[in-house]
Amino acid sequence: MSNPENNIFPIYDKLLDRHSKEQLLNQRSKVLWFTGLSGSGKSTIANGVENELHLMGYLTMLLDGDNVRAGINNNLGFSEADRKENIRRIAEVSRLFVYGGVITICCFVSPTEELRAMARGIIGKEDFIEIYVNTPIEVCEQRDVKGLYAKARRGEIRDFTGVNAPFEEPAHPEISLQAGNMSVYECVNIVLQQVLPLVSGNKRDKKDDFFVI
Repeated sequence: MSNPENNIFPIYDKLLDRHSKEQLLNQRSKVLWFTGLSGSGKSTIANGVENELHLMGYLTMLLDGDNVRAGINNNLGFSEADRKENIRRIAEVSRLFVYGGVITICCFVSPTEELRAMARGIIGKEDFIEIYVNTPIEVCEQRDVKGLYAKARRGEIRDFTGVNAPFEEPAHPEISLQAGNMSVYECVNIVLQQVLPLVSGNKRDKKDDFFVI
């Protein structure tokens, strides 16, 4: 029996190219990869960034951990192998959005340098902007409305990052947010100030203060 992989013939060279789609949207597509502990503020900050980009006329797509695990990755658990496959699929989907000219915002714990390096390799280092939401675990636990940290400390959740599974801080993130000492307002503005020059196309927004309450 022949290997099914031998019957796969990608047609990327025949598709409408990425540059044409970016020109249509008047933007440059990138992946904003938010990493950090559960409860660090990744999703809240990412939502703020997406809302601001949308108001400025950018086309975006936000991929969040819980939403992705409820859908495309609903067959995966939290073993080391499943965590790796979770990130691999997300990175592959993100690459497709980037090819479509879409600014893609990803919010995933992605706890190890190996996982983040894999995602960067799949997406392409020139399109991957790693954003480390650096929040002390004590603050994350205080914010934990789901009670996940408490369950992990009672032994009810295994391999929970920060409690009984490690989190490796990014060595060289493009953006690092000391989110335990800053407001969402401040974090969103820092991200926008650094990201807008990379995605702007011909758009120019000269505001110094972006966040809309």
